[in-house]
Amino acid sequence: MWERIRVIFTIGELRQKILLTLLLLAIYRVGWQIFLPIVDQTQMTDFFHKGEGGLGQLLSTVAVFSATQLDQATIFGLGIMPYISASIIFQLLGSVWGPLERLQKEGESGRKKINEYTRYATIVLCIAQSWFYLGMLAQQGLVKEGYYTFGWQLTTVLTMTAGTAFLMWIGEQIDEYGIGNGISLLIMAGILARMPGAGWNILKPILENGLELSGSGGQLGAAMLLVLACLFVGVVAGIVFITLGQRRIPTQSAKHVRGRRVYGGTRQYLPLRVNQSGVMPIIFASSLLLFPQVLFRYLATYGGFWSQLDGIFHDHGGFLYNFLYVLLIYFFCYFWTAITFNPKDMSDRLKDYGTFIPGYRPGKRTADYLEKVMVRITYVGAGFLALVAILPTLVATWMHIDYAIASFYGGTSLLIAVSVAFDLVQKIDSHLVMRNYKGLLE
Repeated sequence: MWERIRVIFTIGELRQKILLTLLLLAIYRVGWQIFLPIVDQTQMTDFFHKGEGGLGQLLSTVAVFSATQLDQATIFGLGIMPYISASIIFQLLGSVWGPLERLQKEGESGRKKINEYTRYATIVLCIAQSWFYLGMLAQQGLVKEGYYTFGWQLTTVLTMTAGTAFLMWIGEQIDEYGIGNGISLLIMAGILARMPGAGWNILKPILENGLELSGSGGQLGAAMLLVLACLFVGVVAGIVFITLGQRRIPTQSAKHVRGRRVYGGTRQYLPLRVNQSGVMPIIFASSLLLFPQVLFRYLATYGGFWSQLDGIFHDHGGFLYNFLYVLLIYFFCYFWTAITFNPKDMSDRLKDYGTFIPGYRPGKRTADYLEKVMVRITYVGAGFLALVAILPTLVATWMHIDYAIASFYGGTSLLIAVSVAFDLVQKIDSHLVMRNYKGLLE
């Protein structure tokens, strides 16, 4: 393995791409630490760590997939969430709005035009979200006295908007000149930045009191640490297995004669991913469940029925909450797959290339078969996502450990980190194989 890593840095072009990517990620991490001057950071950190009104938990969950830390107002306070939101909006519109759908089918020129519209929409969302975010901080008394004026408010909004635009530019530079998907790498960097803090929470009691076999007083023992280590390796292996999982549908191209030669007739396969929707169902489901938490926390002051609902939605270990979580994941899995996977278009493309699935006539029968297969494998993929999503809750409840530590054994964080890391390894591997070196995955 060390020899292969050495080979990576002996290839000039690949070394340059990796170093540029690391430099841009380092710049992103520097901006993470530059705070906005109008916010009292000490009070803000205390407020969100207490999770008052449910806002701390809401912003902590959003921060996982926005490459930011919303409990500390920085110039990158919004992260890349506005860009992700704009991209999702245009992707959804592309399946229901005719002009945008035609633009998607124009190839590279259409993609560039959609990217341009996405950037404009990102700026609009940045202005709206930063204005709302700043107003929320002021309402909670987290803005320094005398700073909440229109001038400072406008300056802060423009600063946060420029920060998100700069992150969007960094992601595009990584895509073009670096290696890997820029936006995904920014998200992964934000997730991995939280791991040292969680690791320190585990090691600090051990360093102070020594390692015990069973543990006591909230300290993890040697047996529990061994179980957690094995569980972490098993979950990562399962995520990689499902991420690469495919249903391979055999296809055959039609034969045609040109002169004295016969072309075509080869057998291939059409790969359909088991987890076609990726991490999006978990993001949608967790976000949707957080809004009732905030609402019922405010209504709980009236007592009675609202207090019971508040207890249900704030108890992550409760049966009803996790049951609704699993149902929403299944719903969004099928919803997102229906948007991103069109069996009719795929059937038409196979027909245009002179390829067919043995036993099924090209056209409607092929499209119906592809839809039937996708419905079945989506059920398996949704079950896997549901298990990964509720695993942190199960670990925290059954093993009595902090939820911040348990969150690294499942959920959105681990799924994003493993998926992005594996995609990065695959791209490095393709560079090595292209130059006749042994790949990292061999």
